[in-house]
Amino acid sequence: MIRLPLFFLLLLLCATLEAAPSKPNFVIFLADDLGYSDLGCYGSEIATPNLDKLAAGGLKFTQFYNTARCWPTRSVLMTGHYAQQIGMDPPYGKFPAWVRTLPQRLAPLGYCSYHSGKWHVNNAPRVVADGGFTRSYHVAKQDNHFHPQRHELDDKPLPEPEGTWYSSIAIADHAIDFLKEHAQQRAGTPFFAYVAFTAPHFPIQALPEDIAKYQDTYKQGWPTTRAARFERQKKLGLVDTRLSDPEPQITAPSGKESDLEILGPGETRHAVPWESLSGEQKQFQATKEAIHAAMVDRLDQEVGRVLEQLKAMNAFEDTLILFLSDNGASAEIMVRGLGHDKNAPMGAAASYLCLGPGGSTVSNTPFRRHKIWVHEGGISTPFIAHWPRGISARGELRQTPGHVIDIVPTILTLAGGDVTAMPEKAPSFPGRSLVPAFAKDDAISRDFLFWHHSGNRALREGNWKLVSAADNGDAWKLYDLDTDRAESNDLAAKQPERVKAMSERWEKLEREYVAQAGPKPAGKAKKGRGVKE
Repeated sequence: MIRLPLFFLLLLLCATLEAAPSKPNFVIFLADDLGYSDLGCYGSEIATPNLDKLAAGGLKFTQFYNTARCWPTRSVLMTGHYAQQIGMDPPYGKFPAWVRTLPQRLAPLGYCSYHSGKWHVNNAPRVVADGGFTRSYHVAKQDNHFHPQRHELDDKPLPEPEGTWYSSIAIADHAIDFLKEHAQQRAGTPFFAYVAFTAPHFPIQALPEDIAKYQDTYKQGWPTTRAARFERQKKLGLVDTRLSDPEPQITAPSGKESDLEILGPGETRHAVPWESLSGEQKQFQATKEAIHAAMVDRLDQEVGRVLEQLKAMNAFEDTLILFLSDNGASAEIMVRGLGHDKNAPMGAAASYLCLGPGGSTVSNTPFRRHKIWVHEGGISTPFIAHWPRGISARGELRQTPGHVIDIVPTILTLAGGDVTAMPEKAPSFPGRSLVPAFAKDDAISRDFLFWHHSGNRALREGNWKLVSAADNGDAWKLYDLDTDRAESNDLAAKQPERVKAMSERWEKLEREYVAQAGPKPAGKAKKGRGVKE
């Protein structure tokens, strides 16, 4: 008997299987370093009409979580397992043999899968034994939004682009091309499209016409913008907490003081009081926020173009569209890649700027801290679910907590897969299907949610959250998120038994998850193929 390689078998399935009419399509839009409050529908002043319209026609989750960093979140999104279970936090450089990606699980159910943008996950996106995508445009190395140092089509290198190239536009272009090809060649077959933007990750760079929209928007300063966002969030019903206090003592673990010599006197590594800044610093920081806003604005424009393609191929009504960010906004300040030219216009290709702690504190309104930390500011994301034929609610909120571990079981459930069928030695999915929450705001039954990244640790049980930051001596602190998502009132001293029980559970889970990943391979670990952090 002739044995066809797995690659050809899955391609054959994609090309020939006809799905039942009840099977929806799936599109995931993933932003990079976008804060909880950076969309208009989550309180921002930034124009995001396409995403706002999705939220108005679907659901907004108020307590949805990621893993606090790019590569762990993306690996969880592709596998349905905590990053610790699959050797991705810390990164081993190779998945355990039992890992199956979402496209690999969807192919036998009749789906074709398409990837465009950032990857940052072990192995290659298209090779079926690795990522399993039918087609892939991979921005494989990018430290400049106007120049891909390496990009690939179906895992094969592409030449440097001719003319103007901008990350969000290029990623949307390829996603649209794949969808057009699907409509022409595989009509009637359901699809999964993963559109993984690299914006608004540093370096903050944007098209001049997009920056011009916001050139005067942020001159009033971080506190004023943050307070206005918080008021809008309360009116929208998104939060029921106080506004967290800025933490000017916080310094992101990335970057170094010498970067300030390159960036000039306008930059600061701390979210110091706005009134303490010089006039030059205020203008510099306001311009950086304008560039960040322009990147979010452009991302929304490109989402809109992909949505128009879904409508053109009559797929919009029966497509579950999900939008989220891989972590909170970043407080990092650094210079790398092609470097920074102080004489170049801010936000241009020759500049290398980061949003920094002041702007990040605004983006993560109303929560504490930033990307990398597992306080609410580092792990909370806007999460929009839109599906006209499958979600009858329009513009409703969902207060039930959710996590990126829930996305794979949700999609597999809707695709008709068996979420309990696991490869040999594979643990069961730690997440839960969100499908019941699509119908009404019922709590998703779960015992806990777990986090561990760069020495920062957390566990959530119900509304109780135990959290520890690597920069505070690893002391556990306890918060009641029912009233205090600002994490301002530490109850650890008042409830030592709860702290003891929760910390022991965290330790037990950590041991179990690391054991499930298996022994660490010899050699230097990698953070996954793709864009640098």
